[in-house]
Amino acid sequence: MQHETRSPNAMAVWVVALLVYVLAVFHRSSLAVAGLAATDRFGIGAAQLAIFTTLQLLVYAGMQIPVGLLVDRFGPRAVLTAGAVTLTVAQTGFAFAQSYPAALLARVGVGIGDALTFICVLRLVNAWFSGRRVPVMIQLTGVLGQLGSIAAAVPMTWALGHLGWTRSYLVAASLGVVLTVALLLVVHDAPASRSLRGPAMDSRRMRASLAASWAHPGTRLGFWMHFTTQFSATVLSLLWGFPFLVKGEGLSEQAAGVLLSVMVLAIMAAGPVLGWRTAIRPWHRSTLVLGVVLAIVTVWTVVLAWPGDAPLPLLVLLVLVSGVGGPASVIGFDLGRTSNPPERLASATGIINQGGFYASLVLVVAVGLILDWRTPSGGDYTASAFRWAMSFQYVLWGLGLVQIVRYRRQARARLRADDPDLWQELSGA
Repeated sequence: MQHETRSPNAMAVWVVALLVYVLAVFHRSSLAVAGLAATDRFGIGAAQLAIFTTLQLLVYAGMQIPVGLLVDRFGPRAVLTAGAVTLTVAQTGFAFAQSYPAALLARVGVGIGDALTFICVLRLVNAWFSGRRVPVMIQLTGVLGQLGSIAAAVPMTWALGHLGWTRSYLVAASLGVVLTVALLLVVHDAPASRSLRGPAMDSRRMRASLAASWAHPGTRLGFWMHFTTQFSATVLSLLWGFPFLVKGEGLSEQAAGVLLSVMVLAIMAAGPVLGWRTAIRPWHRSTLVLGVVLAIVTVWTVVLAWPGDAPLPLLVLLVLVSGVGGPASVIGFDLGRTSNPPERLASATGIINQGGFYASLVLVVAVGLILDWRTPSGGDYTASAFRWAMSFQYVLWGLGLVQIVRYRRQARARLRADDPDLWQELSGA
């Protein structure tokens, strides 16, 4: 069947799958505006509140490889359905939770449901769209997924203020019921098949599949690209951006909030541009990523070295450039696509998708430890403490850049050995 004859169906499948991903991002982000309400409801402090975010990230990152194996075995439709159901049940539990342990358990469920979505959507994109359209569609998926974060801000804030905790989260959970029905009616695993099943895997075959995916230098290159580009924007948006801008750079709370919103807009604007560039110049995917990382490092260096508070235009540039790192990390998935056969695609994607989240977790913890180390006991965090803490990013950037250069060389050599004609076509040699 030619791609043109299935285009309407392809768009319908993508739109429904995308909406499930938007819902997952919404549930992931819904606690960000409910922090004060959560401290009152569960009688917890700031440290216990932070555990919600840390635990959710740990669950999400840890689930990536198992989810990839599940998608390769049972197909994206079945796993995506399981994700939508899990998110719905978890948010319902969070709506009724009265104790901190019960709320933590519910957020673990949210993390699991969240982890079950993105890889499935990427697999569906690869199945339903032509190769040249895949990079753009993947970027659009990541960009439009940010609508979930926006919906979790203003609408959720309004709901908490007018409907209260339980009814707000029950309304959010009910969206999952509607999308689960739409998913079952519309989404097929492939144009010629409603549900695809891969070969049954025992532990030996699972290990072999993961080992084969990881052994390919293209997968490793994708992992380190994802690792190096994503963590700066993720850590700013999830936890440390607001206190850094207020305590470290002297901005008002309102200005800091606006800057973080600008970063989301930068993510959404950069995605389609990077997807288009990746599609027309696939040989230079890693070069594009290296340029983005070096731009991020440069702007951060200027901000951290600035005597006193950095001027507002420089901070605007910081959030804009850091935001571009989000969609730049998605380029890593395209390396996984072109480096692995279809039966290993989801597991390779799961490996790659861990990179940025593990880097973010390391940075979240490191910033907190360094802030405590550089701050007098019981005192407020200082600008100097934030400079020390944010400088830890150089460790992660340095490691990532070395690995990108290393595996770029190996991936290109592997392509030349496996497919000389494709290597010549892409490289222009």
